[in-house]
Parts: sequence; C-alpha cells; structure tokens
Amino acid sequence: MRPEARWVGFLRSATRALAWVSRGAAAFAGTPGRGLAGSVLFLFAFVPAAFTQQVALLRDSIAAPAPAALPIPFELGENMKYKVKAGVFSIGEARMTVARIDTIHNVPVYAAEWHIQGGVPMYRMDSKFQTWMDTETLVSRRFIKDQHEGGRRRYREFEFFPEERRWHRIDYDSTGTLPTSFPLDDISFVYFARTLPLDVGKIYTFNRYYKDEGNPVVLEVLRKDRRKVGAGEFNTIVVRPVIRTRGFFSEGGEAEIHFSDDERRLLVYMKTRLPGMNLTLHLEEIEDATLIGSGERSDRDREMRTGQTAEPPP
Repeated sequence: MRPEARWVGFLRSATRALAWVSRGAAAFAGTPGRGLAGSVLFLFAFVPAAFTQQVALLRDSIAAPAPAALPIPFELGENMKYKVKAGVFSIGEARMTVARIDTIHNVPVYAAEWHIQGGVPMYRMDSKFQTWMDTETLVSRRFIKDQHEGGRRRYREFEFFPEERRWHRIDYDSTGTLPTSFPLDDISFVYFARTLPLDVGKIYTFNRYYKDEGNPVVLEVLRKDRRKVGAGEFNTIVVRPVIRTRGFFSEGGEAEIHFSDDERRLLVYMKTRLPGMNLTLHLEEIEDATLIGSGERSDRDREMRTGQTAEPPP
C-alpha cells in the first residue's frame, strides 16, 4: 500500500476515533453535548504521543467554524470545454459552466453545470450535473444528477435547507437530515476546492458532504505538475479528491484533478475510473468572463451577488 493511502486511511480511522471518544468523554464527564474538547483530552490519554499532533490537525480541519465569504476565483459566465478520452481515444466532450445567478430561498446563488457526452460501442453516456451555490460561501442550495450511462438512467434532485439541517429529495418526495449546516455536493465541492490554498503535501478533510455516509471528504494535494492540453500549457496543482460514495470521486477510483497553479484555479485536466474504462477530461477552450473576485468586476455583478446597489462615483 502506498504511504499516502495509509495516511488517508489513518485520517478516516482517526475521524471515527474522535467520534467514539467524544461520546466516551461526554459520558465520563457527565456533560453530554460538550464532548469534543473533552474527547481530545480523553484521546490523548490512550494514543501514542506521536499521533496526537496529527489528530489535532484533523480535528481543526473537520470542526472548522462557519464559512465566511470566500474569495471567488472562478468567473460568472465561465465556460470551459473539454475533450473526453478513454485511454488514447477521443470519445466525447464535456462542458463546465457557471451560467448565471439565480435566487433560492431568497439567497443569491451561482447556477453551475457539468455536462458530459460521449462513449464507446455498447457504452454511451450523456450525464448532466447541476448545482446552485451560495454566492458568498458556496454552500449548496440545490443539486441535480441526471445520468444516462450504459443504457441506464439515474435521476436525483435535491433541495437543501442548511438553516434547518434538512434536505428534500424532490423527485422521490422524501426528506432527511443534513449532517452539516454548510452542505456541499459533488460539483460544488470542486468549486469550493478552487478557493483553498492547496499546499503540496497537505491533506484537507471536511465533514460537509450532504450525505453523512460520504464524509469525511478528503482532498489530498499530491504534487505540482505541468500539463499540455488543447487550451495551452499550464503549471498545475494535482489534487486527489475522495468522496465515500459512487461517482467520479469514489474511493478506489483514484481520481485526480489538475488545477491551474494561478489565481483562477482552472480545472485543466481530470482523470477518473468508471465501470470498464479510464476516463480523462482535457481542457480545450476557455470562454472569458469577468472575474468575480477581482476589483474590476462590474457594479452589476456586485449587485447580483450581494443584493446591494452600487453607489455612483461622486
């Protein structure tokens, strides 16, 4: 087993351990509901000292405070086109788009979409993933998966109510509890990852996936690289995302994302494994738009994001 795989395994084991000792510490101290701080002391009494610093780092990562407004590196109107390959063969195309700003639950949200089309004989795919993200925190408010793969269709439509810690599956008319007040879905996690420092060698863990069984999500920053694609040649930061569910970033799929090593964090290249094939996406074209996080964004962009009208210059 590779060292990084053992390290990711340790992180997940430590997460489960923190949950266990939290319950134990709360019972021991007689203060239910205040177990996290006590559990850390409880844990230090039972694990080797060499691991305590790593567990503390993990605790800090997964118990982070409520997200503040993020510096947004992507663009309103950002539209990136990809060539889809299976091995060395081109089998289709994909698009990754931040199309517009909508309003959900009286909150302004980015409406973003991934659309992948193509396939090989006996296996075709035409799948669309849509997410609606809070313009300030990127918290997910709605998520749709419409997958046509290998002759099968899977459709899921979720609406999230973070303030109530509740989800509603619209197509199946069912409800459930969100594991976090700051949920992210498969696609919004990628946009969220673009806001992180992405320091090589660092492993980020988050308990923010909207399905509890998918947590913790692990983002492992592997290395820096240089990647030549149709849109040009880019210095990249290579990240391995793991969400413990089926899909592009499932465990065992050994997915990798190459983000551009600049302020835009463009998704330059991605590889993943689907049933029966290794799939890669290669950036072919970029349509320019106004950078949302820059000081040069228009007053109209500012008004759409915040709901406030910009004052005219004196």
